[in-house]
Amino acid sequence: MKALLLENIHSLARTGFERAGYEVRTEKGSMDEESLIAALEGVNLLGIRSRTLLTPRVFASAALSAVGTYCIGTNQVDLLAASHRGVAVFNAPYSNTRSVAELVIAEIIILIRRLYDKIARAHDGVWDKSADRAREVRGKCLGIVGFGNIGSQVSTLAEAMGMDVFYYDVADKLTIGNATRVDTLAELLEKVDVVTIHVDGSPANANLIDQREFAQMKPGVLLLNLSRGHVVNIEALASNLRSGKVAGAAVDVFPEEPQDGSQPFVSPLQGLPNVLLTPHIGGSTEEAQENIATFVTQKLLEYETTGSTFTSVNFPRIILPPPDRTPARRLLHVHQNVPGVLSRINGIFAQNNVNVLSQFLRTNETIGYAVADVDAKYKDSLFDDLQNVPHTIRVRIL
Repeated sequence: MKALLLENIHSLARTGFERAGYEVRTEKGSMDEESLIAALEGVNLLGIRSRTLLTPRVFASAALSAVGTYCIGTNQVDLLAASHRGVAVFNAPYSNTRSVAELVIAEIIILIRRLYDKIARAHDGVWDKSADRAREVRGKCLGIVGFGNIGSQVSTLAEAMGMDVFYYDVADKLTIGNATRVDTLAELLEKVDVVTIHVDGSPANANLIDQREFAQMKPGVLLLNLSRGHVVNIEALASNLRSGKVAGAAVDVFPEEPQDGSQPFVSPLQGLPNVLLTPHIGGSTEEAQENIATFVTQKLLEYETTGSTFTSVNFPRIILPPPDRTPARRLLHVHQNVPGVLSRINGIFAQNNVNVLSQFLRTNETIGYAVADVDAKYKDSLFDDLQNVPHTIRVRIL
């Protein structure tokens, strides 16, 4: 059993796999398609972060069982291709939530207090104690675009500091604390002093904040983007910063980012004194990386040992207890979501005199996932018979 971990994933992941008996290879950087295909020979489990692209060709060339994205996003993975090859994909939707939320709050304070000016002048030897344009966060209106795991935590922290919180989300979300939901993005932008964005990286969110949205904002607004680089039109942001419509910004994600530290970083926002630029480090704390390494590794190993897919982003979600290996075996059947497959599977069980102890089936738009615990005594032909069921993608026996 082999695992490949790329992009400097925390060492706790390696430790977890090695304890489970895996041979582990780690790499600090990402890989291009050709290098990755070569490196995946004989690999069962792959761990990546945000820079490694998993294309249909990668999945077609490898014999992967599962992939873990050691981050929140999964846009770097072709999930449909993974499903069609029977590869389960897991991510870490909650593990770095607090770290991102804390950075948002820290940057709001830096921007409202204009600390970047004071810090730069102090480094230049200028003792500037002026309170000019330095404000408290208390009483300011914060607008949160996207009220998911991170947005809701930002809301809680901001409200504790005395901010008035408004939020907009395309989905119905439970209001937390005294936050106020608004019906449209335009309504949010027109009334708040600070805008922070926490939406996913779906194509529908490309240029969610563009010139039209900047025109809807109050003069002197502050903007933070710690979600995805393509969500904000960077050129429009730079233009509004230079005109003064936007008084300051904090940007952690960019439409184009270096693959590693050896490549140069270039952005139209560079050189603007009222912009906080950070290199995609919203979730980069020791605590977050430890939590992510533990969580994703655990989910990958649970899938391998029990077949459980409860937190998978592309498989039907089933919570499964560990299989009873004496005397039972667990059979896992991944197939295209078409009618009649389960009936054929049960027909195979009957033909092979298999006694089914328990059975589970879940489907999504793409695939079906059937799990059966059976008596350990069955014909050697059972695996091949299941593999030959029409529309079968993958069969595993635990």
